[in-house]
Amino acid sequence: MKNKATKITLLYILFSTCLAIVGFFVLNNFKYESSTDLLYVVGLKDVIFILVSAIIFKIILTKNDFQNRKIFEQMNETNEELISSNERYDIVAKATSDTIWDWKIQDDHFTWNKGIQGVFGYKKEDVGNTSKWWFDRIHPEDSIKMSIKLYSFIEQKTEKWQDEYRFMCADGTYKYVFDRGFLVKDEDGNAVRMIGAIQDVTRQKEEEQRLKLLETVITETKDAVIITESEKSNSTIPKIVFVNPAFTEMTGYKATEVIGKTPKVFMGKPSVKSEISSLKNALKNRLEFKFETLNHTKKGEEYWVNFSMIPITNKEGEHSHWVSIQRNITEEKRQEKEKEQLIRELTQNNSDLKQFSYITSHNLRAPLSNLTGLLNLIKEIPVENPELKEILNGFSTSTNLLNETINDLVKVIIIKDNPSIQKEEVVIKDVFENVFNQLSYLISQHQPILKVELEKTTILNTNKAYLESILLNLFTNAIKYRSPKRTLRILISGKDSANHVVLTFKDNGIGIDMERNRDKIFGLYQRFHNHSDSKGLGLYLVRSQVESMGGTISVESEVDKGTTFTITFKK
Repeated sequence: MKNKATKITLLYILFSTCLAIVGFFVLNNFKYESSTDLLYVVGLKDVIFILVSAIIFKIILTKNDFQNRKIFEQMNETNEELISSNERYDIVAKATSDTIWDWKIQDDHFTWNKGIQGVFGYKKEDVGNTSKWWFDRIHPEDSIKMSIKLYSFIEQKTEKWQDEYRFMCADGTYKYVFDRGFLVKDEDGNAVRMIGAIQDVTRQKEEEQRLKLLETVITETKDAVIITESEKSNSTIPKIVFVNPAFTEMTGYKATEVIGKTPKVFMGKPSVKSEISSLKNALKNRLEFKFETLNHTKKGEEYWVNFSMIPITNKEGEHSHWVSIQRNITEEKRQEKEKEQLIRELTQNNSDLKQFSYITSHNLRAPLSNLTGLLNLIKEIPVENPELKEILNGFSTSTNLLNETINDLVKVIIIKDNPSIQKEEVVIKDVFENVFNQLSYLISQHQPILKVELEKTTILNTNKAYLESILLNLFTNAIKYRSPKRTLRILISGKDSANHVVLTFKDNGIGIDMERNRDKIFGLYQRFHNHSDSKGLGLYLVRSQVESMGGTISVESEVDKGTTFTITFKK
């Protein structure tokens, strides 16, 4: 504008000067008769000069005004285009969720669009306007790599720049971004400006990592994974589009040999025949389906598989593929057959042993009763020979032990043969008193120190005979395996809780070596001491009776210190 005003002024001076010179020469050619005429002519010249100057000035201003209006219209059009362009720019930025940045390289001045606030959560006043603010928010692990690529691009050593890195949000978390930019150069080809667009690709990156993880699982799993397409026709079996390495290892078929074909290539026809109707129904209704089938490897070898088919849908909810997982269960099938055979053999053996036990106990009981009767008769006959008397005493003792052993075996047989027993409400204290009465002779003979701590109201719904047998066995063992070094002490206690009754039987006898015998304590015919009366049946019978009543028994013992049995019954 300043240049245009100077131009107009110079033109006006030029026209005015020319007009003054012309007027001067015209006035010189006139002869004036009086001074009045001179003044009149001079005045007329000034008026003409003013009028001509005004006309000239009007023409210049009119022309200038026309040019100004034209320039103004062009500026309005340009401004509307800029507004429209900015609106399109904002709409595109919102539609693509891109964050646009503009970097004036020489001034190190950064400008961000609203995406830096909407995408990353920064407030307007928190956004910096230098490249340092940008670089400081790039993840330290990505910063060096990204900077090298960026400055290589600015120095025009590379043709284009785009990079993925992690950019920090206002809350301190990081988002994966895909950034790309282009350079603006001056007349000399120097980079003066760079404009870029940052796109948030966190969700895509997480999905990519998830897919890589799934791919690793599929390729590394020992189960065969088969993916088939979704057939439009419900009557045909879908064709294979993918198999994992485990499939090749299981079947012997390479991926190239089965892709594009149906699973009929390796599926056993006889075993699938029984499942074909269910399979067709699953395919028709897009249902998950599981079954076991006998397949064949490429070499013709049979193998059993647990076969499952799962329908897969796309984002629109349309069925797109089937995923089939096949687990080789050949070894499990073999073990299952062996287990069934073993169960049959054990059942038969158990039946034979039970029959043998019945026959043995029945056949031995009659002669044993006769033998016991004869021994009782011999006791009434005086025997003078000391050697014969010792032999008869030993014979009598052995006969009594054999009788006790057979009685215990009969008890075990009854327990194992009749798992359900009759139960009644039993007051534990009464049971203990009954046991003490039965063992009164042994108690008076050995005089142990007894301490009984039983709650008066402790009542069990159990089998009274079994409970008495258990306590008799434990009492007898405590007296039998007492320590000769000290007086026998026996502590019996009972604890009543909301759901359980716990009985504890503790003595200070010779104890048991738990390190050597922990797993054998309740075994059949297990002896832990060289005692003449030991049969190895007592504790086995105790545990059998406890378990038949729904209880548990445990033992803790230490050599030469004593043994503690803990019996727990549910109420």
